[in-house]
Amino acid sequence: MKRNIHVIAFATILAGALPLLAADPETEGKWISSAALGLTLTRGNSETALATGNVATSKKWDQNEISLGASATYGESKNQDDGKTEKTTETVHAFGQYNRLFNDRLFGYGRIDALHDDVADIYYRFTFSPGVGYYFIKNPRMDLSAEVGPAFIYENVAGDERGYFTLRVAERFNYKINDRARIWQSAEFLPQVDDWNNYIINAELGIESDLTEKLSLRSFVQDTYDNEPAPGRRSNDVKWVTAIAYKF
Repeated sequence: MKRNIHVIAFATILAGALPLLAADPETEGKWISSAALGLTLTRGNSETALATGNVATSKKWDQNEISLGASATYGESKNQDDGKTEKTTETVHAFGQYNRLFNDRLFGYGRIDALHDDVADIYYRFTFSPGVGYYFIKNPRMDLSAEVGPAFIYENVAGDERGYFTLRVAERFNYKINDRARIWQSAEFLPQVDDWNNYIINAELGIESDLTEKLSLRSFVQDTYDNEPAPGRRSNDVKWVTAIAYKF
């Protein structure tokens, strides 16, 4: 049952929600949404399958900014010697963030993240984070912001359920190269406040180019580093995703 739920999820959503640029008069007060789907198959000497998908939406109006997103990735490979199929990745991630601007650049925010990573033995990880942020650059073509605040993580990793407080330090950059192409980058650092040896780093770098008014080609790299992973698991996970996105 657990596996079926995640298979349904990956068919409809994927992470890597593309951060949108600063308020533009043409999009002010409107929901800007997109959905993307990517699929990689190999046959012959190896048989593998990797499916990714995402949905993201955001809205900016008056002194308010809200962004929501969800994503999933599922992959498996078939052993050519014994014919057994092995799951290589299965993740589901969702987030929501609300910003309230105090002036043109300074804002307060509230954010929640939810993650499931079956291969990394993360049954669930919820992160709750309020804080303050500042736009160092903010215009319709480019923005650069930083955020800092406390956070609380509640998780079940390899059957060990616990909660602890962390600091959250994050930055985000978006650049509109021209009317058809854009790049983005983000990173966040989450160290446990009473055990700095336990920390998580999330980073993303991507580019998107329009194919038509509604369709675009999107490619991005996501890197997650958990300094204290589940027993028998590696600290670093990297994903390189290429997908077709639809804007609506």
